[in-house]
Amino acid sequence: MASSKRATSDSDIRDQHAARKVPRLDSSRVHASCSLSYPSTSQPPTRPAPFQRPRPLISFSYDTNRQLEFSEAAMRYYVSPPSGADLGHGYERWIRRPEERGRLDGLLRAISEIRKRGTDPVVSIVSWRGVMTKILTAPYEDRDGWELNVMAIRGTLYLEEFIDDARLKEKDNMTPRHRMQTYYGYAFESWCTASSPDVPSGWGGDVDTNVQWCSVVKTKLGDTRMVIGGEVDCVRDRYNGHNDAMLELKTSMAIRGHRDEMRFEKKLLKFYFQSFLLGVPEIVVGFRTPNGQLVTVQSYKTLEIPRLVRGKQDAWDPQICLSWGDRFLTWIKSNVEQPGNAAPGSVWRVKFTPCVGVELALLREEERREVEAGEDRVGFLPRWYYEEIQDLSSSNAHSCGDTFGAEPQPTRSSASTTGVLPAGWQI
Repeated sequence: MASSKRATSDSDIRDQHAARKVPRLDSSRVHASCSLSYPSTSQPPTRPAPFQRPRPLISFSYDTNRQLEFSEAAMRYYVSPPSGADLGHGYERWIRRPEERGRLDGLLRAISEIRKRGTDPVVSIVSWRGVMTKILTAPYEDRDGWELNVMAIRGTLYLEEFIDDARLKEKDNMTPRHRMQTYYGYAFESWCTASSPDVPSGWGGDVDTNVQWCSVVKTKLGDTRMVIGGEVDCVRDRYNGHNDAMLELKTSMAIRGHRDEMRFEKKLLKFYFQSFLLGVPEIVVGFRTPNGQLVTVQSYKTLEIPRLVRGKQDAWDPQICLSWGDRFLTWIKSNVEQPGNAAPGSVWRVKFTPCVGVELALLREEERREVEAGEDRVGFLPRWYYEEIQDLSSSNAHSCGDTFGAEPQPTRSSASTTGVLPAGWQI
């Protein structure tokens, strides 16, 4: 059965929907709040934020029943898709996983497994790759707002995307046309992947969006060490546990003129960071017709993508994004971890408004219970994980072990030392 991934939204889909602006925080609903202004995109940063090449820690698979196992069972291999492939093929057999809240549960299980294997790296941020992509691309986002929930435990911030019930229902109830166009991205993945690298080109199996293969990496932005998890579409040839064989698969409308070219170049920003954050070195894009026929396939080296837009009208600059991300994460930490600012288990809400900036607020108790949604959680963290952290805190109270949280504060100058920025990862 084909390993199927998150929805691939083409630019024509986005144009059908009105921009979703996140409302400003209602001061009557929170008792502590602050804000961070929108970054400028007119000038490059005077001091670029260094980014450390992501290092894989562990991978895991979800099967068709959404059971998680620490294996490569759901990993797929890249094969060249047939010319003119029908991206609507198998649509009626699509097994579509219902939309759900942006929980960290799978990633937290991976972190727990890493600890069991004897490694517990010092980190300041734990989140999914999709959340980090939203944060880093915010300087160039002029349409859609977003919200995050944040918790601080033992010096580590946990970030999850906040999606309320209304938004979940909206995402589940797509129009037939939107649903079909979303499927095109999944079908492209099936045409491009197989269970073995030696399988000839062809349909890789019916789409089941329950099935996923995910990689968990450790990286660093500025002085902030992070553990990030994200789905990986496939690998090229053989997989040796490193990310140098990983591929990301995308679809986009065939470029028919200057307007289409500008749309595609804007999409490249998210394509770039989605792969950059996990250390995926290659992106394969399938260009299609409006009715879902594959026209051509183009491979892009992730680190070379910024050069494709450099110097063009409305070009984006990854250094502006990284500097903003460094500033954003530092700001979040300085406020959330301020002594006496919140009780243990508290949840903060971040709201991003395009062209305005972000606001941070400490949620009231009734709002925190809303985040828990009747599940066995402390805030948005599963109770089993929260208690595991508390047990670790007690056992490590008098030790200096390499553990999640309690991160030492390096100086900025240390970011340029040997080994922090391998060749190719300083843009």
